[in-house]
This record gives sequence, C-alpha cells and structure tokens, in this order.
Amino acid sequence: MKLGLAQINSTVGDLEGNVARCLNAIARADALSADLIVLPEMAVTGYPPRDILYDPTFIEATLAATCDLALKTKDAPPVLVGSIAHSGRTLPGHPGLYNVAYLLQDGEPHLAATKRLLPVYDVFLEPRWFLPGEFMPPIEIAGRKIGILICEDMWDEGYPVHPAQELREAGADLLVCLADLPFRKRAMEKRLHHASRHGLPIALVNLVGGNDELIFDGHSFVLDGQAKMIAQLAGFEEDVQVVEIPSPSLRAEGEATPALRAGASVSHSIFKNNHVHDVFHALVLGLRDFARKNGMKRAFIGLSGGVDSSVTAVLAAEALGAECVTGIAIPSRYTDPRSTESAKQLAEALGVNFETVEMEAFHRSAEKTLGSLLESGTGAENIQARLRMLILMSYVNKYGGFLVNTSNKTELTTGYGTLYGDLAGAISPLGDLTKPEVYDLGKYINATRNLIPAYVLERAPSAELKPGQVDPFDYNALAPEMERLVLENRSNAALRHSEHKRQQFGLVLKVSEKSFGSGRLIPVAKK
Repeated sequence: MKLGLAQINSTVGDLEGNVARCLNAIARADALSADLIVLPEMAVTGYPPRDILYDPTFIEATLAATCDLALKTKDAPPVLVGSIAHSGRTLPGHPGLYNVAYLLQDGEPHLAATKRLLPVYDVFLEPRWFLPGEFMPPIEIAGRKIGILICEDMWDEGYPVHPAQELREAGADLLVCLADLPFRKRAMEKRLHHASRHGLPIALVNLVGGNDELIFDGHSFVLDGQAKMIAQLAGFEEDVQVVEIPSPSLRAEGEATPALRAGASVSHSIFKNNHVHDVFHALVLGLRDFARKNGMKRAFIGLSGGVDSSVTAVLAAEALGAECVTGIAIPSRYTDPRSTESAKQLAEALGVNFETVEMEAFHRSAEKTLGSLLESGTGAENIQARLRMLILMSYVNKYGGFLVNTSNKTELTTGYGTLYGDLAGAISPLGDLTKPEVYDLGKYINATRNLIPAYVLERAPSAELKPGQVDPFDYNALAPEMERLVLENRSNAALRHSEHKRQQFGLVLKVSEKSFGSGRLIPVAKK
C-alpha cells in the first residue's frame, strides 16, 4: 500500500489554522496517490493544550473542527488524525477525555484508537486531562490490517500492557503510530529502539514545530519488519511523503506470533547522527515559532562580546531574519574594548541591527542616588546588570517585540545571574545548554559559517562587572556535576539557594532529558 506521512506544525488552540494545515498536507499526499494518510497526535488541537482542556467550549469547538475536517476530506483517501473525544465518564475535577485517533472516511470521523498509556513524567502530565483508552482492533485499509498506536503506546517497555503486541495478536500486519515527540539530544536512537521491537513494519508520524518550551522535530519514519529504515521525513520542518509499504511476509500455517524483540539493531543511514547540528536547528525552530505563534516580529539581545550572547545572536538571526534582530552593546567602565568591538564585528557579519549605549552616565547617577546601599556585597555589580536591562527593555517598549535572554544552564543551576538583570527576557534559547555545550555550539557555528570573532571563543568568561573579573568556575568540571544533579532531580546548596530565581525566569527551550521548566517542579520554600 501507499502510506502518506504528513508531519505538520500545529499551533495550540488554533483550530481553524490547524485544520487548514491538515487539509494542505492531505491534498499533497492525495496528489501522490496515497491509500491512507496519517497526521500526528492531537494535530487538530496542537500539543500540548494542557489546561485549555478544562474549558468545555474548547472541547466542543475541537470536536466541531474535527467533524469539519472530515467533511472537507470526503473525496480524499482515508485519513488518520489525532484529536480528542469524550470518554463518557465523569470524574470530579477532570475533563474526562480520551486522546484519540480518528479515521476520516466518507465525510465522517470514526473513532479508530484511544491512547492507552498516558505518560506522567518530565513534561508529560497526561492523566491530568485524559483517561486511559481501551483496546481497539486493527482497521482494514487497502488490503492491510493496520494497528494504531498513539505515541506512548509504542513505548511499552516497563508497562504491564503491551498495545503493540495486542494489535499484532489481533492480526495487524502494519503498525501506525501518531506521535508528539519533543526533541531531546539523542532522542532518535530511543525512538528507533522502541519502534524496532515489535516485529512488524511501523510508520511513526511526528509533530514538528515549537510550542512554548517544547520543540517537536518531525523526523517521521517508516521501518520494515526487519527494523530497516525505508523512509524518513525532514527534521525541523513540515514535510509530506508517500511511502510504499512492503507486502506482509506470509507465515507458515500454525506458526506462532513472534515475541517482542529485546531491541533490534536499526539501520538508519538516512538519519545523521550529528547532535550539535540538531541542537542548533532545534533552537532555531523553537525561537522562530515562539515569535511567530505569539505574533512578534522583532527580537532584542544584549550583545556583550561574550560567547553566550554571540551564540544567541546567531540563533536569533537564523530564526527571525537578520533585519528583525537588534544587538545592543552596553559597555561599562569595566568593559574590555575588545568585547564591544567583537560584538560589533559579529553584528556586521550577521547583518543584524547594532546599537551601542554607554552605561557610564546612567551608572554614576545610580551610584549617587543609591549611595551606601551599593557599598557592600554584590549590590554594586547587580546594579549594572539591572541598568542594562532597563536599557534593553526600553528598546522593547519603544519598538515592540521581545527580549531574548542569553543565560546558559550552568549559570542557572548555580544561581550565577542577577534577578531583574541578566536573567530578564521572554525566552532563553541557551537555558538548557551547559556552558561547555554553548562553546561547542559556537565552534559548530564557526565551522559552518565562521561568524563569531576568535576573541569571543578564546577569552576567559567574564561578566565584566568589576576590574579584572572572570567567572569563578572551572566550567568543564562544574557543568557535568551540576547537570548530573538536575538529571537526577537532586539538589545541592547552589541549586537550593537559587530556586527562586529560576521560578521567575522566562521560557527555556528544552533540548535535554531534564530542563528547567514544567518538567522540574521544585518548591522554592524547602529545607
């Protein structure tokens, strides 16, 4: 059969827009003579809608949009699309919904599968809105018996229920998985491992695009029954392909259904095992969609001449276009002139707008006004960071758009940042990258485009808030240790004492197994 895979970029809550994206993808697959077209999990609502699902008017609008999509595809081949459905069960304080796949055929939506395994780890809290579904048998399309899985249903390792095995035992000769899998470093290997375990051809169709902190990378794929990759869609962009699925192999009469594989060796030469490359493109996509889906066209960055702000500027220019990005250097009495010159060189290389605002007059005025309040502790340093944010946010207020934060994950773990100062900003593209990983990204950028001045990558990291200042850390030793604590949901003194700062931080684009955001819910008041 010819299977159409359509990975689209849904926006949460944009029912009309999401239906239009589905229709466009369906038309493309139909033009390529697909027998069945598959779209991602919850393609109609966008993912994750989270507590919007407590709004009954949104539920009814989603059901109406799904029916509208079915009606508009009456003359198209059958379509599998992710949406929601009422479970028929009433629970106090719970929407009582199913996460479902509908088969759109003859102008009607037919319930084809309900998600059975609901993830409740990291950023996933699906039992808050959904109830576990029941087994539904394979559907028959173009002579094939197709078992339908919804995302976590393919991740059956460690669960008492094995949806894929039940579908195979019910006669499925092809598995189709509708998914919303966020990007993480090295995530593809895990997807392929789980997809290869079931002893059947499997097609996985993944969402693409950024929704708040989550970045969905696409990379939809098809494996044959021997776990060999036979097709893969693009990463980090919408894509539609129609794939010829090999005919099922005939088993000898009486032959038992094979057991689940422990984990096959997957041939996936189409997938480029380049993690830094993927992180770069994931962050660009996350930043681009944050701006686009929130209706913002301009970004402002404090361009200091350091590695964090330099890498951030490259990401922003790639995501929004150079003409929509402004880098602002704000040198103080402690700033090395080479820092400002490097910032200017980078801005010229990128073609972004560049402004220089001297801090000295502002700084002296603050010192005069605050007097003895700045005589001890870090007050004298913090006031400089806060003055910079006053300047940067004045640009945002005057011209519109948003401020991009430039802090990295190692700084966030240690609390090495000033509240209402350098921790300000609507979104943090580097907040899930350790300091060494930021350097790796900078080196990758220069290896491909040679944009960042050598001084930026070679200098000792410094906030330049006092004479001769350098960061008080050996980042190569510190970063892995702090990252280990975060991944293990543990804390040390630095993490505990800075929790209140992270609670007030902007969105962090997630690219690791454990980032600061909705997947790490740590109390501020704790011992």
